[in-house]
Amino acid sequence: MSDTPFGFGLPPEEPDDGDEGKKKDQESGGGQGPANPFGFGGLPGAGGFGGGPGADNPFAAMFGSLNPNDLGAAFQQLGQMLSYEGGPVNWDMAKQIARQTVSQGSPDGTKDTSVGPAERKAVEEAVRLADLWLDDATSLPSGAGSAVAWSRAEWVEATLPAWKELVDPVAERVGTAMGDVLPEEMQAMAGPLIGMMRSMGGAMFGTQIGQAVGVLAGEVVGSSDIGLPLGPAGKAALLPVNIETFGKDLSVPQEEVRLYLALREAAHQRLFAHVPWLRSHLFGAVDGYARGIKVDTAKLEDVVGQFDPQNPEQLQEALQQGMFQPEDTPEQKAALARLETALALVEGWVDAVVHAAAKPRLSSADALRETLRRRRASGGPAEQTFATLIGLELRPRRLRDASRLWASLTDARGVDGRDALWHHPDMLPTATDLDDPDGFVHREQIDFSELDKMLGEAADKPGLKKPDPQKKDDGEGENKGDDTE
Repeated sequence: MSDTPFGFGLPPEEPDDGDEGKKKDQESGGGQGPANPFGFGGLPGAGGFGGGPGADNPFAAMFGSLNPNDLGAAFQQLGQMLSYEGGPVNWDMAKQIARQTVSQGSPDGTKDTSVGPAERKAVEEAVRLADLWLDDATSLPSGAGSAVAWSRAEWVEATLPAWKELVDPVAERVGTAMGDVLPEEMQAMAGPLIGMMRSMGGAMFGTQIGQAVGVLAGEVVGSSDIGLPLGPAGKAALLPVNIETFGKDLSVPQEEVRLYLALREAAHQRLFAHVPWLRSHLFGAVDGYARGIKVDTAKLEDVVGQFDPQNPEQLQEALQQGMFQPEDTPEQKAALARLETALALVEGWVDAVVHAAAKPRLSSADALRETLRRRRASGGPAEQTFATLIGLELRPRRLRDASRLWASLTDARGVDGRDALWHHPDMLPTATDLDDPDGFVHREQIDFSELDKMLGEAADKPGLKKPDPQKKDDGEGENKGDDTE
């Protein structure tokens, strides 16, 4: 995680003698100590902060050495942070930080690039071919109305609405907790301070989310890598620059890597397009789990009690260290089980369907499948960041179990019987079923379509017509009249 608070440029270089050097540097007025409370030291042209000319006069150093354009941009960003009055996360700042993170390149040294016509055509053809292959592996029709090739910056723009839906509920509770930790008699007196802290909290969440989204943009290969539909509905998306990086050391032809990843993206699109309740089910499971997490008020009280307006990094460091503690209650454990099972079922179905489509056609299908399984199981730095921020790792821990269950269902019931389980959430396997896949596969399932048909026929029978709430009195009168006859 970056040490740069609120995204004010790059951090200063680390002293050769580590923490001792930092301490000496701060005592001498350099770095991000008292003489530089807002961390502007890393801005271009800020040479006066290191003990050079004007170091005894921090204002002369600040205003004399900074390029006027850099200084204006820094204060503009600070003003945006303190004047923010929106929701619990400053999403404008999150977007800005994510774009900055993307522009700096990924840790492996690759830079974001605009997608050219040849890459767009290659992605479109790969998704088109993938959809043809999937027709034999699933009864769900194509869900991709279009295929697009995104740069990392375009992925950021397209997925921020989904991140907002995931993160806002938790951030809302943190913002409320910032005010609640103060004694009630002090809250009225500290109104302006609470407002400033909430603005800063929104900015800090925006910064952290922006950094995480920016890092994740350097890792993902499509719009559904984490098992959630992050992009616009019906739009299959791949990131050519990340696909090239992903396949660089695999000894697999680039065309096969692209096609296999297109199969996964197209399979996700089919599932989310034709199982209308699935998106809300997954996002609701994330929200249900997140709402059961409590904020570590002891840590927050300690931070607020020592809050120094000249040292806003304290609050950011608290976020980086994590302030969330899952409640060890039966309800929270059940919520976690539902979420992990839902993610595993989605990823397991995609894994099984893609393998069935790719195995007869791609010689590298087994190797690519195992690589992606390990990649999802281990997660990356961005996923770990989200675990710190919202107390949740978006990883399907039981991917292999779910994949085996879906494969067994295919053998026992065929493609149509397997995919029919997505008709209703109550028909899906549970966490217990993942422990005993054979028992679930051979268990007689309730046919919800027949039940709905029976209920519909019953509702149409004379005498069972549903009463109109607007005509309650009239209905009662009619019934009385019938009785007299």
